[in-house]
Amino acid sequence: MDNNEPQQIAQIIQDAHKIVILQADNPDGDSLASALAMEQILGDMGKELYLYCAVDMPAHLRHMSGWDRVSRDLPNQFDASVIVDTSADSLFELLNKSGHKGWVTSKPSIVLDHHATEATIDWATVLCNVPVVSTGELIYELAQKLDWPLAAQTCDFIVMSIMSDSLGLTTSATSARTIHIVAELVERGVNIAEIDSRRREMNRKSAEILRYKGELIKRIAYSDDGRVATIDIPWDEIETYSQEYNPSILVMDEMRMVEGVDLAIAFKLYKDGRYTAKLRSNYGKPVAGPLAEHFGGGGHVYASGFKITSGRPFNEVKAEVIAVATQLLNELET
Repeated sequence: MDNNEPQQIAQIIQDAHKIVILQADNPDGDSLASALAMEQILGDMGKELYLYCAVDMPAHLRHMSGWDRVSRDLPNQFDASVIVDTSADSLFELLNKSGHKGWVTSKPSIVLDHHATEATIDWATVLCNVPVVSTGELIYELAQKLDWPLAAQTCDFIVMSIMSDSLGLTTSATSARTIHIVAELVERGVNIAEIDSRRREMNRKSAEILRYKGELIKRIAYSDDGRVATIDIPWDEIETYSQEYNPSILVMDEMRMVEGVDLAIAFKLYKDGRYTAKLRSNYGKPVAGPLAEHFGGGGHVYASGFKITSGRPFNEVKAEVIAVATQLLNELET
């Protein structure tokens, strides 16, 4: 973190009254928890807050109290914005299509992100990109530097953010500082068991979703002598099941747990011709990040993604993805 960034952030917030907090078009546990943490912090500072995301919050994130305050519409008037959990301009495609991106770029904007990929939001006033395990961890460090208020609910959200992106403090990006922060928040009263119990209760699956998960498992394909597992999810399934459960999340862990698999890839094919890829690689095989970057995406070395909107045939891109993945895996062994 640049020494000037905290003070620049503090100045923008001080000068603003109405602030929009934005998540990208692919919200996850870290982005939502970070947005809710910033809403609580800035609200306790007397600011008027507005939460924005161009897509509906997925059902598996709705265990977080406050998810329903996130709107798909921007307010007509605001003074500044805070973007959480991304510094990639391409992840605001729907904001750009709506014609409202200019509203954001014309105001002071703060980016709070933790991904180690190159930032492409070049219009931000302050770009605070620190390679820690989650955006929640970054927010906590800023709160300590700037003496931001940390209410009990804020502490809960920060822990939710950290636990989400660290997979329960098990990823390679989890540092000693990450664990210390969680411990400090537990000392403040955060109950991790209660948070996880609430998440599990809200994420119970219907019998229909469990049946569909079985169908997905049957369709998993294997390439590169079983090192790469893939699943293709067409638009009709996305449309049918996504509001209850993200289809790719249903099977990603199972794909990675198959003996011999180093990398799991879930492709989603949308009706407008675009498609996305969610990438998860196993510990010791840090290829997900480089693979995503090859196709213009980003994320972590073990968890990342990209999307294709150029109109290239899906099968052509999929073959290239598998070929590049194979090359990256081979390079690890040389």
